[in-house]
Amino acid sequence: MTTKLLLTFAICRLIVTVGLTVDPSELLRLGVEGQLSVDPYDVETASLDFGLISRSEPMAVLHPGSADDIARLVQSAYLSSQGFTVSARGHGHSINGQAQTSNGVVIEMSGRSRGSRLGSGNLAKPQVALKEMHVDVWGGELWIDVLRSTLEHGLAPKSWTDYLYLSVGGTLSNGGISGQAFNHGPQISNVYELDVVTGKGELMTCSEEQNSKLFHAVLGGLGQFGIITRARIALEPAPQRVRWIRVLYSNFSTFTRDQEHLISLHGEPSTLKFDYVEGFVIVDEGLINNWRSSFFSPRNPVKISSVGANGGVLYCLEITKNYDESTGDTIDQEVEALMKNLNFIPSTVFTTDLPYIDFLDRVHKAELKLRAKDLWEVPHPWLNLFVPKSRIADLDRGVFKGILGNNKTSGPILIYPMNKNK
Repeated sequence: MTTKLLLTFAICRLIVTVGLTVDPSELLRLGVEGQLSVDPYDVETASLDFGLISRSEPMAVLHPGSADDIARLVQSAYLSSQGFTVSARGHGHSINGQAQTSNGVVIEMSGRSRGSRLGSGNLAKPQVALKEMHVDVWGGELWIDVLRSTLEHGLAPKSWTDYLYLSVGGTLSNGGISGQAFNHGPQISNVYELDVVTGKGELMTCSEEQNSKLFHAVLGGLGQFGIITRARIALEPAPQRVRWIRVLYSNFSTFTRDQEHLISLHGEPSTLKFDYVEGFVIVDEGLINNWRSSFFSPRNPVKISSVGANGGVLYCLEITKNYDESTGDTIDQEVEALMKNLNFIPSTVFTTDLPYIDFLDRVHKAELKLRAKDLWEVPHPWLNLFVPKSRIADLDRGVFKGILGNNKTSGPILIYPMNKNK
């Protein structure tokens, strides 16, 4: 009774301060297991995102205790005579306000008060099915926590993003792309089943066989077709270690030709292909020796001028080979056989070996360094583009050598090909 009185007071206060038009009794009748919060800290947090470019202050923030809480809220919005908007927020890494709302309620999917249930009787802790080789996870679970849970069983998801402190529902609503995508496809190609709250507030299970239209609409649907509350993700045996290699190119066509060759090997046995293929563009000498390029030795910094960069631009091919202690005696020969077909600058081979989890979590280590220098909580403009192979040389001439080559940038510029059939 005390909780109800406090919530009524909070909602009535919202009517006065921000002009809430929804009937307070509608929210009171939700009977959520979690918490509907108007705490200034919660509201401020939900007003911002990683991009720090836009700001929208919600009326309230829901910390759900279950998928049913989310369904009740969305259904209330759908049936409300006045209406209010609902937005799901993962770890806040949207960049242009996609997870914000100025006239409704933000659902904090990865927030501090996440409840104990995914839905009817399902625990929120990732549930690994060893025989079926999959894991069921809450939509707000962070990928780093999924990785840690599955590694306890010697397993791991097949496809990743470069940064693991993102929510499962967030990346599956976008695509989930990284250097493993040429081989396994993006993350959305490695999902068996979803639980989704639709725009009407219906909690539905969908897959290739069940409610397939909803399944394919939600995966990569930018959150426009429903809120992912549970995902069943494919697993594979996790390797123990990674051979991580970077090589430099001064010629763009040679660089992209080698990348395209490597991703064409996706159908070969694991011994005859790399497990990860990415790359990035270097238009500033400082970039070679900091942030994403901290891989290179600070005692022997690479100079763009020393490797004959064409137009002041270099291209870095980034590749990895997974292995276990049992196969450690053959890793050198396998890597050498793959490398001999590449045409990189011979003097620019940089190699390191590290545990599998350390490679997957590599960007977080860079984040901690930037946080220590107060360089993380800053605006993050970001642009992702799919460019057809026929126009990639034009992008190099016009953007990499043209715009960026004449206007040095300190931000990362990633470029790597993907197989369309994945």
